[in-house]
Amino acid sequence: MNKFTKNRRKESFVILLVAYAVLAIVAISIGSANITPYNVLIVILKTIPGIGEYIKENVSSTHFLIIFLVRMPRIIMASLVGMGLAVVGAAFQSLFKNPMADPHVLGISSGAALGAALAIVLHIPVITIQLSAVTIFAFLGALGTTILIYSIAQVRGKVATTNLLLSGSAVSFLMSALISVIMVFNQEEVHKIVFWMMGSFNASSWKNIFIVAPVTLIGTIIIYFFYRDFNLMLIGDDNAKSLGVDTEKLKKLIIIVSSMIVAVSVSFSGIIGFVGFIVPHMVRILFGPNNKALIPFSALIGAIFLLFADTIARTAASPAELPVGAVTALIGSPYFIYLLIKMKKRS
Repeated sequence: MNKFTKNRRKESFVILLVAYAVLAIVAISIGSANITPYNVLIVILKTIPGIGEYIKENVSSTHFLIIFLVRMPRIIMASLVGMGLAVVGAAFQSLFKNPMADPHVLGISSGAALGAALAIVLHIPVITIQLSAVTIFAFLGALGTTILIYSIAQVRGKVATTNLLLSGSAVSFLMSALISVIMVFNQEEVHKIVFWMMGSFNASSWKNIFIVAPVTLIGTIIIYFFYRDFNLMLIGDDNAKSLGVDTEKLKKLIIIVSSMIVAVSVSFSGIIGFVGFIVPHMVRILFGPNNKALIPFSALIGAIFLLFADTIARTAASPAELPVGAVTALIGSPYFIYLLIKMKKRS
């Protein structure tokens, strides 16, 4: 399996890119308005400089508005969030040497949920740059929680992995308890808090993407830059130090970068679990543990996975929507179990 993926890794990546492009076009075409995948492709090609002038077919202005102002922002946001969560999950699993680590292990999402709950019950209006108070409070809650957890886990300038994970769990329980108290005393707002916590991309817009995209893409590049250090961290902190890795600086940098990715993802989409846990595991089983392949494949498959899950979530019970997190678990768990059984039979 590893020999095959080593020789065919580039081809596999190209195939997955094509699969993502096809899925994105199909996802954009699905909705109440009757737009075929061919119409979507024509509209997109018409907007590309150097190509659009060669497309002679007329494009409906209605189709153009639906595709670019309604559906495409949602497809791009789902892709970015899926990419970011999967990459952070891969980084955390290598950094903490813990296969159970995921983007929410440090309690960042719980902090975001507490911030969002406060904004909802306090009825705070739009504050600035046309962003809702819920989004801003969720982002501040995520960052504040990260700082709190890191401060608790830090001892004499160093952060032990065990302390970090335990601090994250403790603070996460505290945040969840506070959210429960808020919901008990504000029962009329419970449905809004629960709906936000279930995760959704129905409020996606281009202005949101212009905030999420730079953080996610730059953060992914930074994480990938340290793939060699991640590989060395897998053999132990002491061994990594002896081979020239500054483990403390690496932990600080990756936690900061990962926290920013998770914070912007959660603040704009709500809490979507499972992606950052399951996707890196799938990639590790299929392509091996080398972070040089693990990180980029996790990014691409994370985008595909969450885009597919969101498409199911918004169409399976139309006009209602299913929780995206529930769909990711329903889709991913059986496939992951299948891969584990298949791997066990080969061993």
